[in-house]
Amino acid sequence: MHNITFQSVHFKASPELEAFLREKVSKLFEQDSSIIRADVTLFEGALGNPKNQFCEIQLSVPGENHFVKKNSENYEKSIMDAIISLQKVLRRKKTKKVIRRRKI
Repeated sequence: MHNITFQSVHFKASPELEAFLREKVSKLFEQDSSIIRADVTLFEGALGNPKNQFCEIQLSVPGENHFVKKNSENYEKSIMDAIISLQKVLRRKKTKKVIRRRKI
C-alpha cells in the first residue's frame, strides 16, 4: 500500500473524488519506487476566479522533495495536471540518473 495522505480544506471530498485521486497518485509510486510519501491537498481559491479549484501534491523522495500546485475549473483536471507535471519531473530525474551512470 502506498503512503498517500489526503486533505480537503473547507469541504468534504466525495468518495469518488478520493478514489480518483488515490488511483492517479498511485501511478507515481509505480513510476518511481524511491517515493516515500505523497501529501495531497485540495482547496478552493478566490471565488472571483473561474479556475479556483486547486490541487497541491508534495512527493517525499530521498534527497529531495517535489512540489506541484495546479488549478483549474474542477478538481479532477487539477489533479491530472499535477500528476502530469510530476511524471515529467520524475522522468527527467530518471534520465539524469541514467546519464550519470553511463559517465562512470
